[in-house]
Amino acid sequence: MAGNSIGKAFVVTCFGESHGKCIGVVIEGCPPGLPLSEQDIQIELDKRKPATSSISTQRIEEDKAEILSGVFNGYTTGAPICIVVWNKNIDSEPYELVKEKPRPGHADYTAHLRYDGFNDYRGGGRFSGRITVAYVMAGAVAKKLLKTLNVEILAHTVQIGSIKVSKKISYEEIRNNVYKNDVRCADLHMAALMVEEILKVKRDGDSLGGIVECIALNYPAGIGDPIFDSLDADIAKIMFDIPGVKGVEIGAGFTAASMKGSENNDAYIIKGGAVLTETNNCGGILGGLSNGMPIKARIALKPTPSIRKKQKTINLKHMQETELTLSGKFDPCIVSRAVPVVEACMATVLADHALRLGKIPQTKAYCDKL
Repeated sequence: MAGNSIGKAFVVTCFGESHGKCIGVVIEGCPPGLPLSEQDIQIELDKRKPATSSISTQRIEEDKAEILSGVFNGYTTGAPICIVVWNKNIDSEPYELVKEKPRPGHADYTAHLRYDGFNDYRGGGRFSGRITVAYVMAGAVAKKLLKTLNVEILAHTVQIGSIKVSKKISYEEIRNNVYKNDVRCADLHMAALMVEEILKVKRDGDSLGGIVECIALNYPAGIGDPIFDSLDADIAKIMFDIPGVKGVEIGAGFTAASMKGSENNDAYIIKGGAVLTETNNCGGILGGLSNGMPIKARIALKPTPSIRKKQKTINLKHMQETELTLSGKFDPCIVSRAVPVVEACMATVLADHALRLGKIPQTKAYCDKL
């Protein structure tokens, strides 16, 4: 598979480059009989589009989903599902510069070595955030599968640069507010401060990173395949496959290292006839298995490596140190664009694991549930 596929029961293979003809995904393992339309995919893709251009790239793509196979008369057939979007708003000229001068913070140099100089360097090629269009399309299908289990996935920005959301955010605030502001933050006051911070560094030719929190509600207990296919391990893996991600934590995460056992342990309770825990420091996963509590993960993204400040680099052709000033279309902060991608990645893993254990039906029973 050479690194382009993920999953065992719900197998996702993505293809395409930033400035190539298209970005696409092939999904294998989706059972027949699932109602699925291009509009279902489009709803998720539209979440990925920037709300305004003031804090995002000037490259605005239509990203219109086109289902090529695997769906007939409005239902999945059980055959591989292939979905594509066509790249249209492309300007490759600025990237001729990086053929010989790798951009700091990008994969230009490492990709040049790995693929003997034959890699598509335009817009970052295969290593661009543009490829996450495929993740979102796969996630759209996964979300429809998870809907049969009443699973809901929410994600929101909790930090950009030094601006952090400190108050407790309700699920209702996430549902209502995230896609109503440019930075995808559920706290509208902090969202305004985040926008100000991004504009400030943008004027200085610099960039910012941040943190996205993702929560999966109503996921059944007892799902996962320890040891090496643990639920949390697979969540971490797919999150690290998002370009720019440099950290993933589940539940209390790194904070647990400074807690006592008596503080970190989640006490069991019975509520409404169900086994729950008083707290959720484990993030809904114990021993690599879901425990029925909300699955919570936080994903840290580095500052966008494309910046307008002059940077030191090398000339590969002449093997000399030199400097580089970038032009082109890029975001001063990619965090807001990552929110729907994180949602999609969480959905992809959860659907895969649920299918492995037969928790999602393999027949047209979907018609009664959706």
